[in-house]
Amino acid sequence: MPWMGSLRSAGPGTTYHFAPRLALHAMNQLDALKQFTTVVADTGDFRQLAQFKPQDATTNPSLILKAVQKTDYQPLLTETLGRFKGRPIDETMDRLLVRFGCEILSVIPGRVSTEIDARLSFDTMATLTRGERLIALYQAEGIHIDRVLIKVAATWEGIEAARLLEQRGIHTNLTLLFSFCQAVACGQAGVQLISPFVGRIYDWHKKSAGSSWDEAAQAGAQDPGVRSVREIYNYYKRFGIATEVMGASFRNVGQITALAGCDLLTISPELLAQLAATDAPLTRALSADSAARLEAPAVSFDEAGFRYALNEDAMATEKLAEGIRAFAVDAIKLEQLMQAI
Repeated sequence: MPWMGSLRSAGPGTTYHFAPRLALHAMNQLDALKQFTTVVADTGDFRQLAQFKPQDATTNPSLILKAVQKTDYQPLLTETLGRFKGRPIDETMDRLLVRFGCEILSVIPGRVSTEIDARLSFDTMATLTRGERLIALYQAEGIHIDRVLIKVAATWEGIEAARLLEQRGIHTNLTLLFSFCQAVACGQAGVQLISPFVGRIYDWHKKSAGSSWDEAAQAGAQDPGVRSVREIYNYYKRFGIATEVMGASFRNVGQITALAGCDLLTISPELLAQLAATDAPLTRALSADSAARLEAPAVSFDEAGFRYALNEDAMATEKLAEGIRAFAVDAIKLEQLMQAI
């Protein structure tokens, strides 16, 4: 940092003193977080991205549906529909998703996640075929395969499809992940990245507790969603599992700061703005070195073991089913919107 001062006139033999004027700028929490964690924008609204300078971006049918209903994106929607008029609706949907993905990639340096139709969540081969088509569409637009993650629901069938996609050099992001068994199975399958859903885990526990919920006691590091991601992160690092962990679905800034140090965090524009607007101190909460020293047994799952473990976790079972239904509903709404134009 440069020293800014001035010499003052004095008599012979006088020692000169500098009057420093140091320009000290506190680092905001978003910039501080980027020191420990890759920040990913969770949005289909690519016009919002530049101000936050994220490395990557994630989308899903709900986010794309929200974006295309904005005036700014109507030309993109109508142009895509015009170019591919008469094509099957599922193909046109994929082309729209890829168009948004390409626009996003034009303003970020890293990767975009594009999601497979949730209605295929229990069909391994259909998910595989759709993932291959999405990648082919990106490549036709000149996008390198390594800049795209195919987003797949973390059902047993989805994880198996992701394993096959990874074998073909197509990288995947396993979403709607709420449980340790899902994370272990994803690690076994060699997927590129998982997205454990912090906020939805928090939602379930808060609703389940009802009037006995103590918000202060369940905040920060004690938040049930934060605890779930920490357990997965520590397990992966303890056993050298290369799959990246990306915390997702945040409800508040406290959940984000409690996971500083996680490989990646995907954050909505609203929460990115809150992080950028505060300069409160932020310290690293997770680290691979600390995790590697923890004692933990190795775990593995076959299909029957996975299904039983997931069934034993009421929260994960309910939130996975609920998430698939919600994404499917929004995919149908997006199709109906496209067909009405």
